[in-house]
Amino acid sequence: MNKKTRVIRPQLIDDVLINPGIGFTTLQRFNGDPLNEGKKWTEGFPIVYQPDTGSLENKDHPDTTIAYFRVYWRYIQPEKDVFRWDLIDEALAVAKRRGQTLMLRVGPHGSHGKAEDVPDWYRQLVGEGREWMTEAWMEGKWMVDARNPLFVEHFGNFIRAMGLRYNGHPGLESVDVSVVGAWGESEGIDALPDASMTSLVDAYLDTFTATPLLMLLYGGNSCRYALSRRAVGYRADCLGDLRIPSEYEADHKYFDPGGWCHMLDMYPRMIINAGMQDAWKQAPVSFEVCWVVQHWLDMGWDIDYIIDESLKWHISSFNAKSSPIPPVLKPKMDRWLKKMGYRLAVRRFTFPVEVARGGSFSFTSWIENLGVAPCYKPFQFAVRLKSETASFVFGTTARIINWLPGDSVFDSAFPISDAVPPGNYAVQVGITDPETDTPVVKLAMAGITEDGWYHLDHLTVT
Repeated sequence: MNKKTRVIRPQLIDDVLINPGIGFTTLQRFNGDPLNEGKKWTEGFPIVYQPDTGSLENKDHPDTTIAYFRVYWRYIQPEKDVFRWDLIDEALAVAKRRGQTLMLRVGPHGSHGKAEDVPDWYRQLVGEGREWMTEAWMEGKWMVDARNPLFVEHFGNFIRAMGLRYNGHPGLESVDVSVVGAWGESEGIDALPDASMTSLVDAYLDTFTATPLLMLLYGGNSCRYALSRRAVGYRADCLGDLRIPSEYEADHKYFDPGGWCHMLDMYPRMIINAGMQDAWKQAPVSFEVCWVVQHWLDMGWDIDYIIDESLKWHISSFNAKSSPIPPVLKPKMDRWLKKMGYRLAVRRFTFPVEVARGGSFSFTSWIENLGVAPCYKPFQFAVRLKSETASFVFGTTARIINWLPGDSVFDSAFPISDAVPPGNYAVQVGITDPETDTPVVKLAMAGITEDGWYHLDHLTVT
């Protein structure tokens, strides 16, 4: 190695890092809000906002960068030509104030009662009929016949209107491709005629062109169709379910009493059958707790197994339904958070000891992703030269979405113009917002500065 080249090997750290787009989410709540009591949660209805205490700390729940809002269609479009966009706007605004972005699902309906029905104006169009998909395990999953062309027309038009308004919104983390079924979970979507299914999925794909989309994992045909058009991620709604046969005595009419459960009998097959096993390389994977985490503990389920399976499936975010995490599980949750999504560290960085103005600053870097997924956001890998009187940020062309789990290298150079005064400069690196040149990602390495950059060493500009 040339003696005029510095070789830096930053020290790794073992901290839990709260970073954009990964980790736990809140549900119908935001950082700093009181959690749900016991094993209860709310969803599908407009958010009941908690007083802002000025604190973003979450008691018995990890801090997060994502707030998840799920609401039924009837509340956003109460009249055929009236849209309550203010409900989404307010959620986006509060999330921003609480240091979060917003995941969004607008489901067509819930499973029972007028408060979870389709909009009144649509009910008047189609009448009271609810007969569709009457198999026992699907009982109560539908409020309307989704094969009706009126459903495809009107719910499809709503999706397009929403996409035209919110596509690319900087505060919108992702949108669920919610098409049919109770809570918008899309069970039974493969029973739709192909033309109806593709029309509804296209309503999302055609309008949310700059916002990540997550497919509900039910319905292999719809997932494969969406993937044929663009990169999409997926979400699934019952992570942790490890029920054993004796737990089926009360609901044996719905499932095989031999012991069907999501973790062992559904997810491993469905992810592959839907063609989603490699979707994580381009778009996020998000899971939702089955019941709540306290229930996992009460049932004696193998929580380490649940965590490890989710990591195998390249989870980026987890919705625990804003319910308390039992304190005894904090070590397991911390282990999970240290692997969930991306976890980036510069392992080796070389650069010259001295650079002349008019010359070139060249560097080599080895970056390791210690997580299970890439960073899907359009951030940039940047270098800053900082002296006591001047600061210069140099963005690079690195595509950090390509930094999959494991090792990546990126070598580059940038010119040092006459605008850079001679002197001694700290060499720092960071993952930055390209619009502001400010660091937005915490790295798993020592050396962080007060303003979020990571100090490596010094060089002299002559």
